[in-house]
Amino acid sequence: MAEIIRDKQYYKFCSYGFLKNLRFFDAFFILFLVEKGLSYTEIGVLYAAREIFINVLEIPSGIIADSYGRKNSLVLSFFAYILSFLLFYFSVNFIGFFFAFLLYGLGEAFRSGTHKGMIMEYLKLKGQGHLKVNYYGHTRSWSQKGSALSSLIAGVVVFYSGSYESIFLFSAIPYVANSFLILSYPGALNFSAKKKEASLKRVKSTTRSFFSVLKQPGVLRIMSTSAFHSAYLKAVKDYIQPLMLQVAVLIPFMMEAEKDKKSALIIGGIYFIIFLLTSKASKSASLFDSKNKQKVAFTTLAIGFASGICCGVCWFFDLWVIALIAFAGIYVIESLRKPILTGAIADNVPNEILTSVISAQSQLKTVLTALFAFGFGLVADVQGVAVALLVVSVFAIIISTAIYLLDKKS
Repeated sequence: MAEIIRDKQYYKFCSYGFLKNLRFFDAFFILFLVEKGLSYTEIGVLYAAREIFINVLEIPSGIIADSYGRKNSLVLSFFAYILSFLLFYFSVNFIGFFFAFLLYGLGEAFRSGTHKGMIMEYLKLKGQGHLKVNYYGHTRSWSQKGSALSSLIAGVVVFYSGSYESIFLFSAIPYVANSFLILSYPGALNFSAKKKEASLKRVKSTTRSFFSVLKQPGVLRIMSTSAFHSAYLKAVKDYIQPLMLQVAVLIPFMMEAEKDKKSALIIGGIYFIIFLLTSKASKSASLFDSKNKQKVAFTTLAIGFASGICCGVCWFFDLWVIALIAFAGIYVIESLRKPILTGAIADNVPNEILTSVISAQSQLKTVLTALFAFGFGLVADVQGVAVALLVVSVFAIIISTAIYLLDKKS
């Protein structure tokens, strides 16, 4: 296998992912919202509202990024994120959190697909497009390392501060740094290498090319299988935190410490281990790459949903450690899938509209995430989180299997 070029831009790409994932609140997000008095149904509504807002902006944001500049789009994204962190810090009721979620959604819409498009453009300029899975897997592994370190730092911050609110203020710092990092990227990555056109003409050309690509069945299949698992994980991932609380009680560590402080450190440590595993999985994705990407996509999809079913069953019967290991499996599968399927999309899409197409995939993901999140919240309030995870996972594996078999028959 040819070696990827580890030049200055490679390390900038890695640093971007590392800083982006220093979201210190992630490890305690559901616990924070529950502490603020929100029910699981209200949390599900907030998640769904965020995803619907992202859905409305997803394709327009991709076209804007491809037409007016990817660097500009990312800086706008980070500004929206920072405002959302501040609002989370100051909010005390559902309405305040609602607007914080919308600002976060704005940041997600203008970020999703944009940086991937820049990476693929850079590889094209360097003549290393054939290494896209390996290269993206390496850069994404640094994102997971950022998540790992973020969890440890968050645990320490909560331990010493005694509250969850302060981690939102800390989260703004790496996002400010990332804005300056993006501005330092070469100007050649702001647009595709295609000859620059007048703004209006460029928008029309980008939009026309975008819709022509979406008519290709192969592209749609890759997009949908990628989006389905990503949406599932995004909708359920934060609900692992109540499970971690149960596991923390079992660990004979700091027995004399306050329960909340002990739990903060243990939750941070568990997340740290999970994200080290996902970092390794992302970096190793090229080893699992295959010419039959559709088969790889479905196999990993089924394993991810089966892990969710296993987690739900074990959680229901209070087998918390096994349930936690199964839940970690969902994270690892997602990190293995992401570079492979992103590379598959890049193989089938012109680079000048890649950001738009990945944004369309993200739009599909947001619709599915909204449905998963809202349904999960409703079931969790009535039957508990374990049953909600089991129901959602069974539903997902049935639907995905049916679609795969119908597609294979046709």
